[in-house]
Amino acid sequence: MSPRNPLILIALFVTLLLSMAAAVLTGPTSIPIGSILTNPVYYQIISEIRVPRVIAAVLVGAALATAGTAMQGLFRNPMADPYIIGTSAGGSLGAAISIVFLAGLGLPVFAFIGAIGSTFLVYMIARRGGKVPVETLLLTGVALSMFLSAMLSFLMYTAGKSLHQIIFWLMGGFWTVSWSQVHVGLLIPIGCVAIYIFARDINIISLGEEEAMHLGVNVEQLKVILLFISSLLAGIAVSIAGAIGFIGLITPHIMRTIVGPDHRVLLPAAILAGSILLLWADTFARTFGNEMPVGIITSFFGAPFFMYLLRRRMRA
Repeated sequence: MSPRNPLILIALFVTLLLSMAAAVLTGPTSIPIGSILTNPVYYQIISEIRVPRVIAAVLVGAALATAGTAMQGLFRNPMADPYIIGTSAGGSLGAAISIVFLAGLGLPVFAFIGAIGSTFLVYMIARRGGKVPVETLLLTGVALSMFLSAMLSFLMYTAGKSLHQIIFWLMGGFWTVSWSQVHVGLLIPIGCVAIYIFARDINIISLGEEEAMHLGVNVEQLKVILLFISSLLAGIAVSIAGAIGFIGLITPHIMRTIVGPDHRVLLPAAILAGSILLLWADTFARTFGNEMPVGIITSFFGAPFFMYLLRRRMRA
């Protein structure tokens, strides 16, 4: 471990705390610090709208970054993210079903079930003889994502008045977040810790599956565990904020260039950076974008970064 890595983690943690404080006080309505406790309107805005929204953005950013880091280590591919195996498509389809047939009743539950269900459907399809080749898993995920996207397009075509609600949800955002969603999001730190427990094994499997087996790692069991926890984290994130892309893709890659490939350091660094990145994206969206869906902002800087990764891999 580089001697500067602990300092980087401390700096990221302090930055996150300062960002949370700034985000609570930042918004379309300017709120003086001294008036929060004396003005009941300001207090309600802070306690019932901004604080749960800030906490939700931090938790979702941590979930997506953790899942992305685990996926990139498992697949040994810096372009992998939580949605590459159909998690996002499944969650989006589940949410659309809730909107079209139940007027949005139980939407977070349907989105979570769709995200988890699609991930494990991919795993079961790709599994052959008790093993799941990484390449087969990725191709199965792409194929299932296309099929689920076709089903989603059909629902959107027949949605009628619900079309606008589906489109807005697909863009991702925190405008409907309340304390109930935050309570669900408290499962995210548990999932992050669970993945961190396997940081050493992720380091080993990043060298290759054969090397990992020679070093005593149960590769197939590790795949199941990481896929389960990663899809759980991504499913919770989707159920809270909709389909927000690229956080799980770019955050691990950026932090890997700063702290190195050791997942014992990379995971906490990515968690903190992902939280900061999504928090400021949401703060910008609600302050300057007139409640613009935060997914638009993350895609705006995430898509060019993805193209940069593709170009760099082509040169390698």
